[in-house]
Amino acid sequence: MLCRSLSQAAGCAVISVDYRRAPEHRFPAAYDDALAAHAWLLAHAHDLRIAPDRIAFGGDSAGGNLAAAACLGLRGQPHAPVFQLLIYPTTVMRTDTPSYKAHAEGRGLTRGGMAAYMSAYLGPDGPANDWRASPLVAPSLHGLPPALVLTAGFDPLRDDGLLYADALSAAGVPTQYLCFERQIHGFLLLGKLIDEAQTAIDLCGAALRRAWG
Repeated sequence: MLCRSLSQAAGCAVISVDYRRAPEHRFPAAYDDALAAHAWLLAHAHDLRIAPDRIAFGGDSAGGNLAAAACLGLRGQPHAPVFQLLIYPTTVMRTDTPSYKAHAEGRGLTRGGMAAYMSAYLGPDGPANDWRASPLVAPSLHGLPPALVLTAGFDPLRDDGLLYADALSAAGVPTQYLCFERQIHGFLLLGKLIDEAQTAIDLCGAALRRAWG
């Protein structure tokens, strides 16, 4: 439903990638799948009737992590993504930010839950400081595509998005940051219940349309 709503709001094709998931497939399987999906899109762009030089990467939560990491991995390559849409993304594999501490329990996604997800993704001795898992720790964010980073105020991941948006801006990447202060993690999926979900989707669509001119 979210993919359809974004497609309607932006007037574009949306490709949803069924990447491999942990714990059966640990890091970097999902990251590798994101890059493989991009290569497949380029190879089949004509058949899909999409422009290879107008591809944006986006995702929410773990998908936002993969979108950010993939943009780093594809930086400087032919037909690299032209925009990144990061919706309450995970950008660093740790749970010690102020938003994790303030919203550790009681609002759906929890600090303990995120710690378990990270452990399942990385494994017991996983490389938490590998930029493919933690885009925020990449040596440089220079040269990445413009970004819209959207977060929710009552979300343990709020600061992940804020810190990444600030780091992108500091690296000279055109970046917009918007926090829906009253919302929780995953609220864009609740469009039938929360009016601000549709507001957020409309803003995402407008940002994508601007990115494509």
